[in-house]
Amino acid sequence: MTVPYELAYLDPTLQTGIFLYPAFVRGEALLRQGKGREAAAEFQKYSDHRTATVNCPLGALARLQLGRSYLLTHEMDKARVAYQDFLTLWKDADADIPVLKQAKAEYAKLQ
Repeated sequence: MTVPYELAYLDPTLQTGIFLYPAFVRGEALLRQGKGREAAAEFQKYSDHRTATVNCPLGALARLQLGRSYLLTHEMDKARVAYQDFLTLWKDADADIPVLKQAKAEYAKLQ
């Protein structure tokens, strides 16, 4: 069981750390299985620990995956908010990044 270790650093020498990595992987697996509610619970952990995951590379991606999880459960308002959070975080990112382009296209369909 990895839950007790989710807030641990994978590598203590990293300045940013990668918190909640097991939760992200579980969320990804659940999302691919079409289990939106369970996936959302895993990705929500990143929002619940924003101060610990502020520099975590998966923090922004967890917001995107949270939005995708909410789409599966037909919670459109929550999905919009999660997509907006992701897009706000990545507003200055290179516009050619494939995941960003895909997220923008998915968000546009929510409007």
